[in-house]
Amino acid sequence: MKKILVIGSLNLDMTVQVDHTPVVGETILSNKMEMNAGGKGANQACALGKLGADVIMLGAVGRDMYADIQMDSLNKAGVDTTRVIVKDEVSTGIALITVNRDGDNSIIVVSGANATLSKQDIDDNLDVIKESDIVIFQLEVPLETVCYAAGIAKKMGKMVILDPAPVPKNFPDELYHHVDIIKPNETELGMLTGVDNPEEHLEKAAACLRKKGVKDVIVTLGEKGVYLDDKISGAERIPAMKVQAVDTTAAGDSFTAALAIMLAEGKGLREAAIFANYVSAIVVTRKGAQSSIPTLEEVKRYIEQKEVAV
Repeated sequence: MKKILVIGSLNLDMTVQVDHTPVVGETILSNKMEMNAGGKGANQACALGKLGADVIMLGAVGRDMYADIQMDSLNKAGVDTTRVIVKDEVSTGIALITVNRDGDNSIIVVSGANATLSKQDIDDNLDVIKESDIVIFQLEVPLETVCYAAGIAKKMGKMVILDPAPVPKNFPDELYHHVDIIKPNETELGMLTGVDNPEEHLEKAAACLRKKGVKDVIVTLGEKGVYLDDKISGAERIPAMKVQAVDTTAAGDSFTAALAIMLAEGKGLREAAIFANYVSAIVVTRKGAQSSIPTLEEVKRYIEQKEVAV
């Protein structure tokens, strides 16, 4: 099996359920808060582990109870955490999440140790990049570190997948040239390209990213499905699975992970995106981040049920 490396963030998610997302100046009450392992990088690694991938996580945490919760979750999922760096001078990253009655979330991230992941940390782990076949990035760690590591991975001939979240104000053009597959959501697509109403102009926005140097573009559109712009087979829309959303946390991360594991198995981008659609559909019906991610066996049963229903 091909090896997949995730370079990115590890957080402890503090999630509260709310009736609606508060507006400026509004105070609302919640009856419950849950603490779960999260962070876009760790979520992707956890999903890969649960789906049966040979996956290793490279990132940073503090020496605290939040890190203990995170490591326990990743280890149980089968993720190799030997390259997770413990930083004594900072705390583990924290994400403050509100989830409204429609299952939509709003997130504030306190970066903590994630902000300390450096070029030197990458240099200290060049061997694991060399040993990997696919390298996945997000943008919750320093942008210069991502650019540096992605450039190295590209020079080594690795497949580079980027989940461009959160989108920085000044996105470095050099990063596009290191990316094989970019997977923004609709909002991120608009921020990256400057295209208004990107869902109505997907072809134009995807062409903009291609012009910047990206090979393939996949846009997740929530209940509107997925837009795939494949350099080989062209563009198409893949409809979303019809489910009752409870919590969208980690849905995008799980999609990225599912996409990567299918590509690692030699599947085409379209087949990989369809499988990823099934995985994220399961995730949104469950609460939490890593706790909502299904195992491979659960995904297989879900797909069988859907095929029988059809």
